[in-house]
Amino acid sequence: EILKKNLTAISEFLLLGFENLHSFKTLLFFVFLTIYIFTVAGNLLIVVLVSTSPQIQSPMYFFLSHLSVSDVLLTTYAIPNMLRVVLEEGSTMSVNGCLTQFYLICVSTIVECFLLTVMSYDRYQAICNPLHYTTIMNNRLCTILVFLSWFLGSVWPLIAVIPVFNLFFCHSNVIDHFYCDFAPIMELSCSDTSLVEREVFMSSFPTIVIPFIFIIVSYCYISRTVMGIPTTLGRKKAFSTCSSHLAVVSAYYGTLIIKYTVPFRANSHVLNKIVSLLYTVFTPFFNPIIYSLRNNDIKMAIKKLGVFLY
Repeated sequence: EILKKNLTAISEFLLLGFENLHSFKTLLFFVFLTIYIFTVAGNLLIVVLVSTSPQIQSPMYFFLSHLSVSDVLLTTYAIPNMLRVVLEEGSTMSVNGCLTQFYLICVSTIVECFLLTVMSYDRYQAICNPLHYTTIMNNRLCTILVFLSWFLGSVWPLIAVIPVFNLFFCHSNVIDHFYCDFAPIMELSCSDTSLVEREVFMSSFPTIVIPFIFIIVSYCYISRTVMGIPTTLGRKKAFSTCSSHLAVVSAYYGTLIIKYTVPFRANSHVLNKIVSLLYTVFTPFFNPIIYSLRNNDIKMAIKKLGVFLY
């Protein structure tokens, strides 16, 4: 407390963005703007298709529509402010605004983890327990699972975020990043961050690690069941129903694992930015593409919507 009285608390952070690429700022701005527009349009298209197309009124697509909403929110929390940072060659953000952005991105991250877990459970029931699938995955259970995903995703990050809000910031206010990420925020704090870092690490187990383990176990059972199908056509058809989800899980958790296991403080901030771009920009962009290209039901729904609009 005595130390805090002798130091001046900072009121805003300076986000540097991509300081080595300022000469390409106009190109970067339009590239990221285009990606953002297509990301929002692609994910909202899936939401509209699931809401209006009778042929995709199933639990899998119900969960997919919520995953698309989560993708829209994740990219919206990160990209618009990043565009301002790029265009202004660095931009300021209030401390509270920065910490709020950190919380909102945490929410979208955890909600996405839970939704991907729920979707793996849905695929497990569809392939390993097909005779009872419609009975188990009824509307009530699907609604409860989605509600819990959003509710826990909104509440659980508070365990880690509230202590971050209580940290004291002084001296440097420069964040070498394009959004308010956990590691750069910790580096700027004058408080002892060891307890906060432990809390964040521990809170990641039930929200990231355990869901990931659940998904792996689910796909082990799914693989065993698929391998037991006597015909090649049957195995191909069964696996095709979960290939899109598996591709999205691989892309999403691949970036998350790199992001939260590589010690960025000891390495270049460039690596952190690259991984963060994959996680907040490109993964939400590619998710609707993966589902559109690899799913015949989505393709048919898009064609029917196109004919209807025409």
